[in-house]
Amino acid sequence: MNSIFKLDHWLDEHDFKGYEPFDGLTSYFRPITFRNQLAERFLIQLVLRCPFHIRPFLGIKPRLSIKGMGFLAHGYLRMWKVTQEFIWKKKAIYCLDWLIDNKTQGYSGACWGNRFDHASRGGQLPKFVPTLVWTSLIGQAFLDGYELFGDERYLEVVRSSCEFVLKDLPREKYNKGLCISYVPFKKQIIHNSNMLGSALLSRTYSIIRRKELIDVAREAMSYSCDCQLPNGAWYYGEADTYHWIDNWHTAYNLDSLRCYIISTGDKEFLPNLKKGYSFYKTHFFEKNGKPKYYFNKFYLVDIQCASQAIDTFCFFSRDDPEALPLAMKVARWTIANMQDKSGYFYFRKLKWKTVKIPMLHWGQATMFSALSHLYSKMLIGE
Repeated sequence: MNSIFKLDHWLDEHDFKGYEPFDGLTSYFRPITFRNQLAERFLIQLVLRCPFHIRPFLGIKPRLSIKGMGFLAHGYLRMWKVTQEFIWKKKAIYCLDWLIDNKTQGYSGACWGNRFDHASRGGQLPKFVPTLVWTSLIGQAFLDGYELFGDERYLEVVRSSCEFVLKDLPREKYNKGLCISYVPFKKQIIHNSNMLGSALLSRTYSIIRRKELIDVAREAMSYSCDCQLPNGAWYYGEADTYHWIDNWHTAYNLDSLRCYIISTGDKEFLPNLKKGYSFYKTHFFEKNGKPKYYFNKFYLVDIQCASQAIDTFCFFSRDDPEALPLAMKVARWTIANMQDKSGYFYFRKLKWKTVKIPMLHWGQATMFSALSHLYSKMLIGE
């Protein structure tokens, strides 16, 4: 609990602002890329991978994070649920209202994207262009808010987000199911975004019972489950350029599949869930709880892997008696090795150096959400 209070204090002191791993294009060196995708990727990767805190020298400033506010909303809602202390409710409502005020405009429904331009192997992504990942994760926070507070505004936001998913995102049809695109302006086929979108649609369906939601959700989950590898893992995406298997995207897939099954009662994909969870639990962690980035090698420890692991094991604690002890083990290792005495969590631990840059959504928001989830499990088992 002390770790949560320290982190909350740090967030208050810094007005919810921090850096992001992929914020390189906010540098005043951005003009020398001439908007060339390869050059932009180089600048982003240079900033991302540099083990030293060069951002202030490049003109990159701490900022608010849309996805970070979504994760903080999750965390504050969990703290309110377990403590009933008004301060947590006040902060949760502040985050949700801020997200309502900062939606991306011009689409069929409520949606969210980065507050900065981005470029990756998948292409260039202008700021504010909404993604399925961000919209789905934030939509889940609004569903939590609706269930806790009964505020119809929050349910209306989620209804609206489902309109964005159904109307604005392209879909690719396959022999088994379909895949919802990561972004609205092209077909970008990625498993974690597809499954997160399915989870949002299916959980919303469980409340409003709109058939189109469950139809699309089932087709999306059918595609990704059909692509599951024999060992239980998923590639990030099916294109050759996306053939890697990492910790936190695997966790996203598992959380989404579990959400789908619970929301719909559809048990067809339960064997996929069990196989995927078994792979995740046995391949991504060392005995002391230290999380691995990739399943087959020790590359680095990333705070996102730690936070998502705690969250995922908490979700699975109802079904697996080993899950909550594993969540606690990961949390203890992370607090001991990656939390600064001022309260924030470090970005990464390399073999030779700890990268102590304070990321906002990537570290502070996800860890606050995860630790609050663990705290609620320890106190009330929910």
